[in-house]
Amino acid sequence: MENAMHVRVRIFATLLRHVPDLRPGTFLDMDLPQGATILDLIQRLHLPVEEVKVAFVNGRSRPFDWPLQEGDEVGLFPAIAGG
Repeated sequence: MENAMHVRVRIFATLLRHVPDLRPGTFLDMDLPQGATILDLIQRLHLPVEEVKVAFVNGRSRPFDWPLQEGDEVGLFPAIAGG
């Protein structure tokens, strides 16, 4: 992919069922076009957007329209139930 950037993604809890070959706690390495957002990443992974409730980039919560940069580490979380 020309003009691509590399990001690392960790998918948590019930979202893992949408990526069957990914083991819990492991990173998925992705190449995305420059300027891609968290939402672009979610769609590229074929995750149901409505199931992703929180996204972290380099340890900080970010909105889905956050532009990703080369080398970012992204964590995607579903809603967590309990109490």
